[in-house]
Amino acid sequence: MTALNRNPTEDGIALTPATQERVTLNVTGMTCAACQSFVQRTLASQVGVQDATVNLMLNNATVIFDPGKTSTEALVEDIRKTGYGAEVSKLDGSFLIEQEINDKEQFREYKQLRLKAIVSFSTGLLAMLLSMPLMSMNRAGPIGQMQDPLMRWNMRVLDPLLRNTMPWIYRLRGDEIRWFLLILSTLVVYWAGRGFYVKAWSALLHKTADMNTLVAIGTGTAFLYSAAITVAPGFFRAHGIAPDVYYEAGLLIIGLVLTGNALESRAKERTMTALRKLVQLQPKTATVMRNGTESNLPIDSIQHGDLILVRPGERIPTDGEVITGRSSVDESMLTGESLPVEKAARDRVIGGTLNQLGSFQYRATTLGAGSTLAQIVRLLRDAQGSRAPIQRIADRISAVFVPTVLGIAILTFVSWRIFGHDAGIMQAFAAAVTVLVIACPCAMGLAVPTAVMVATGRGAAQGILVKGGETLQRMEKIDTVVLDKTGTITSGRTVVTDVLLAEQSDSKLSQQQTQEIEDHLIRIAASLERASEHPLAAAIVNFAGQRQLSLPSAEDFASLTGLGITGSVDGERALIGNSALMAKFSIDTEALESASERLSAEGKTPLFIAINNRLAGIIAIADTIKPTSVEAIRQMHAEGLRVVMLTGDNQRTADAIARVAGIDEVISGVLPAGKVDAIKRLQENHHIVAMVGDGVNDAPALAQADVGFTMASGSDIAMEAGDVTIMRSDLSGVAMAIALSRGTMRVIRQNLFWAFLYNVIGIPIAAGALYPVFGLLLSPVLASAAMALSSFSVVTNSLRLRSMKLA
Repeated sequence: MTALNRNPTEDGIALTPATQERVTLNVTGMTCAACQSFVQRTLASQVGVQDATVNLMLNNATVIFDPGKTSTEALVEDIRKTGYGAEVSKLDGSFLIEQEINDKEQFREYKQLRLKAIVSFSTGLLAMLLSMPLMSMNRAGPIGQMQDPLMRWNMRVLDPLLRNTMPWIYRLRGDEIRWFLLILSTLVVYWAGRGFYVKAWSALLHKTADMNTLVAIGTGTAFLYSAAITVAPGFFRAHGIAPDVYYEAGLLIIGLVLTGNALESRAKERTMTALRKLVQLQPKTATVMRNGTESNLPIDSIQHGDLILVRPGERIPTDGEVITGRSSVDESMLTGESLPVEKAARDRVIGGTLNQLGSFQYRATTLGAGSTLAQIVRLLRDAQGSRAPIQRIADRISAVFVPTVLGIAILTFVSWRIFGHDAGIMQAFAAAVTVLVIACPCAMGLAVPTAVMVATGRGAAQGILVKGGETLQRMEKIDTVVLDKTGTITSGRTVVTDVLLAEQSDSKLSQQQTQEIEDHLIRIAASLERASEHPLAAAIVNFAGQRQLSLPSAEDFASLTGLGITGSVDGERALIGNSALMAKFSIDTEALESASERLSAEGKTPLFIAINNRLAGIIAIADTIKPTSVEAIRQMHAEGLRVVMLTGDNQRTADAIARVAGIDEVISGVLPAGKVDAIKRLQENHHIVAMVGDGVNDAPALAQADVGFTMASGSDIAMEAGDVTIMRSDLSGVAMAIALSRGTMRVIRQNLFWAFLYNVIGIPIAAGALYPVFGLLLSPVLASAAMALSSFSVVTNSLRLRSMKLA
């Protein structure tokens, strides 16, 4: 599989697509940006790895590597050696089922985190209540002197209330309370908080640190200190230290961190709503017709060429072509198009779409991983697992964040011991623990991937498939949109737009006579054009079919290159072509010359028709502008975009279409090979260019543009070349995609700003920066609550993209 190389060469040998493989690995155990950064650095440093992307939100790693130098098994082992779990993600025909399994696993993880958080937090509150008598006995000690809002509230409000409602607690001996809390805390910490300590130890063995390190050191220190006091309280009294224990701090911190993880997990689950909805579109079974018998079979049992029956209200099992029957199909979940699409024989249907009123039978043509739904899910998963370049800011900070925080915590402890004259060792200890707890790189690590996941999911719901975070970021800077004309601005199908009669100026003709003469002219023209292979011929033949005119066979048919065609129909000699053809046969066209010029100015192709050596009329043909194109171009202008049309048409025709569509600039007379040069010229003038096309000849220009948009009607080659696929043949998706990009980048910058500001403000406050002026300190418990809310707020801010107005 081809991919972009991180380095153009390795060991002096140029890498070609043939030397690349791509694999997605499921990674377990990552909890923060530091974890993600560590796994990514580990993979990137392996011999043969060309690129590695680790996604904290999806808990996976996408690796592009040289199979001659390493293997998938070796990469899995490299991750496992770091202390994280890893296995290969099976992106084959069953990956829709795999996604369902992943969703269930994520929900199970959320419920487990929630249970552990509830138990830890409840136990922490119980420990706080039982610690009140101990705190009262030592009110004059360091904790009593601390101006921590939580501790101050405990002593002023909770302590008197507890004395009045539960006086028996104050009659318990201090040793009894401490030993009970030691046993209770040990059980809860081992069950609920064990993961923090295991991962922190693994990180230490690999000479790195992450969020687990901060939590483990903060809570572990509080627990070990309290356990030491419980075992030998006399030793601490002898050294002038009150035998207070802080089991509640460790339990509450673990409970709050787990609460934050649970909220984060739940919010992450919401960011994957679009992907989940897509997976749920595929029905589990299908009604298959084999040997004249109906069978209800599992979706995996469908074979290529099977005849499938779809009844009203059922979802279409897989892609195929209608054989018999008619219906309307709701394709909105895949294309974003709200109106149902009529389906009849020979029409293509897409697996996962919803049949409405009618019934039909269709033949299965594309199964498994090759189906449209499976490809959309794969593209969305790849996009949500990709990285935006702005993520590098968070990566660089995360790489040094935890070691820096550990250094600040040590400095905080030392500073309190040296400069805090009225503070005891416990106040210095509490400040250091608070610094460890409040500093968390989670928010920084979630700032970009959460926004990318929500944005790509929102785009998919609108029928806009963005290939990844890099594309989202590049789209923000687009200032020029280049539109291919045929099939993009226009429908790509020529139709008859006007029929003008040479005798129409005669006021004596009745409406019925005019209709009869028109039908006769169209019948003659269509009969003759039926023998032609010219692209315009089909438009006239189809027009005659719409009028239900019978078409006799033409005789003496001849095609004159560059002029038109001649022949006889029912004994009448007919000529169809341009003015040069009429001149060649001495046909006077003066009566319709002005009409011909007007039609040409409107971007239409006028064909003169002569019958029996006399001018009969004009049939005008055009590739009509799509009804949605004008509004879509208006939306682009509203986004401040310059719109350019690129076409092989002559300047006059191109200008006419541009005038109707509201296009700013026209580049006409461009051959397919010249499209790339046209894009390059715009880029050389410092424009950030998006190219929108749908044909094979557009693929090089799509690749050259800063961002390539392909329409759903386009070829597979064009879709591979493009960065964004619009699943409906509607230009409004382009403006929506750019608006989505700009909104996403705003949210990402907000996330990074607030995540960074949180630590810039929070760490100094935790260290005691406000104490000299305001006498205010934070407890580790309040710090852990702030840390949990910081991650949750980043994910919640990203979720705003789900309701952002795109058009």
